[in-house]
Amino acid sequence: MTDLLQKAFEKATELSADQQNALANWLLTELESERHWDALFQNSGDLLEKLAEEALAEHRAGKTKPLDPDRL
Repeated sequence: MTDLLQKAFEKATELSADQQNALANWLLTELESERHWDALFQNSGDLLEKLAEEALAEHRAGKTKPLDPDRL
């Protein structure tokens, strides 16, 4: 465990039991979310490559317009 994480856990022990449980639930949810997104991105390379190729083909064919942020 890193020193910073150890310090965070030490500070967390000063919280009430309800606050500690809320923090623990939040942290576990965030860690699971990160794992989930990592897996999705890891498995999406082929699809992203295909979409990028389609977008480039549309651009080369003159089917795109410059983005005007003032008109969003």
